[in-house]
Amino acid sequence: MKHTQSRGEWIGSRGEFLVERHIADAMAAPHWHDHVELNLLMAGQMTYLFNGRREQVEAGRLVLFWAAIPHQTIAVAENAPLVCLYLPLVDFLGLPVDRKARQSIMQGRFLSQGNREAMDALTLPRWEKEWQRGSAARRKLVVEEARLRIRRLILDNAESGNSPTHVSPTSLAGQAVRHVELLIDLINSRYADPVSVADLAKLAGMHPSTANSAFRKVLGISVNEYLTRHRIARAMQLLTDTDDPVLQIGFDCGFGSSSRFYEIFKERTGTTPRHFREAVNSKNTPAP
Repeated sequence: MKHTQSRGEWIGSRGEFLVERHIADAMAAPHWHDHVELNLLMAGQMTYLFNGRREQVEAGRLVLFWAAIPHQTIAVAENAPLVCLYLPLVDFLGLPVDRKARQSIMQGRFLSQGNREAMDALTLPRWEKEWQRGSAARRKLVVEEARLRIRRLILDNAESGNSPTHVSPTSLAGQAVRHVELLIDLINSRYADPVSVADLAKLAGMHPSTANSAFRKVLGISVNEYLTRHRIARAMQLLTDTDDPVLQIGFDCGFGSSSRFYEIFKERTGTTPRHFREAVNSKNTPAP
């Protein structure tokens, strides 16, 4: 939950590592940014609206999610201190974690720690202090420790067989949420096809205006905007996980031409697909 950027903005290439602490509050609208976000609520409780679902966050339990998916805090207890860590997406993609686990996070999993670990309540506030006021050497340690903690969190969840818990929407725009969930499932399965909003709405059994209205109500964006981000996310995954030619990846992710793929990818990420792949590979190459 990043307060340093205007809400409702795609931040693109400006993503940098950051740890900050603030008192959590309800957000007026969804926002998004190009990080994988790690949260630790120090006390109280709060609820995110994330990817069309309500996700409960408990004090002392780490949560991790891809923040390029629109998210919004909709209910927060009073005086709830929150430590937020923002790991740039390119750094997350470079972590040596299980491929399926990484993909599930990029496909919208809200990963919650199974068991509370007392050390987290000491470690994350220390990271925040050292990141804000520490030397360059200490800040480098914070980044390295954070990457290891994220790897452990993902491994713990994979080994325990935890699956994301979805809280059923009730009073919160119930029908709109159901429409969004149905459309998201269709986008997950049809993003590689040359589908339009009208096509998706027809498959979902609703009018295109109904589809867009539901998306804007729940996520704050249009169906087409979500589809574009989804395709960009898949392209990032393939650029990271495969050696497939860049142009083939563009077509496999539903972009109808190489020029459109390059144009949209650079517009959304600040770099070209080729340079993105080179940046990820350089982070995966061990130092001599």
